[in-house]
Amino acid sequence: MTIPFRQRQNAEEPYCCAAFILWFLVIYVLLAPCPCGAQMPDGKDIAQRIFDRDVGRDSVTEAEMVLLSAGGSERVRRLRVSVKTDGSARKSLIRFLSPADIEGTGFLVLEAKPGDTEQFLYLPALKRSRRIATAQKSQSFVNSDFSYEDLERRAVEASQHRVIGEETVGDVPCWILESTPLETPPSQYGMVRVWAAKEIWVPMRIQYVDKKGEHIKTYTVRNLKQVQGIWTEMEVVMENLKDGHRTILKTLSINYNTGLDDNSFTVRALEAW
Repeated sequence: MTIPFRQRQNAEEPYCCAAFILWFLVIYVLLAPCPCGAQMPDGKDIAQRIFDRDVGRDSVTEAEMVLLSAGGSERVRRLRVSVKTDGSARKSLIRFLSPADIEGTGFLVLEAKPGDTEQFLYLPALKRSRRIATAQKSQSFVNSDFSYEDLERRAVEASQHRVIGEETVGDVPCWILESTPLETPPSQYGMVRVWAAKEIWVPMRIQYVDKKGEHIKTYTVRNLKQVQGIWTEMEVVMENLKDGHRTILKTLSINYNTGLDDNSFTVRALEAW
């Protein structure tokens, strides 16, 4: 009868076990395949998982936007963000609540399907909204470090994707994905590099590279937690590497699956202030 290791009383047993374990580890290391030769996951698959990650059927967020100059000056804004997702379609409405110089300003994004998106900006002083043309999407959104292009989703098929490695951001293991936009639809970027959290597919860091190959902006998630079972970015920062300006977005509260109506996402609703 074979006696389990834990029942043996031989005084030499610990040394024998240790020698066996050490021998096993040496053989394992020698025979194990080199990690550098391991096959990376498919880039397009990773991009699709990021695109499809769970953000609820809809959400309402109360947030704070902090604009920080390189010299240390600070401006703080309050805003409300409403989002509704229906299959491949998504609608969102951003409304600024304070301070007085931006109060009532609204921004509507209507995405009928990936790659088919309309954007409208409402300015209370003009009492009307205007459509953001494709040529304007590289411009700054309300003087922040986010452009209009950054506020819409790009179809997975509109870029070429490849995984170039893996790295931990904070304590979150990530795949590093490089996405190169195709000519249609046009993009201000020559390449976008994403650190995507494994299993939950949240972009933890994004580097934006212009068409000259210069790294111009970095987006970073500073605080991530689960809210109603959904992984949620509670604080993010977008940094402009050219002038040192930063935009911080802090989630003050968020509620998912509230039952938002489609009528909340129309040009008429945008102008109703």
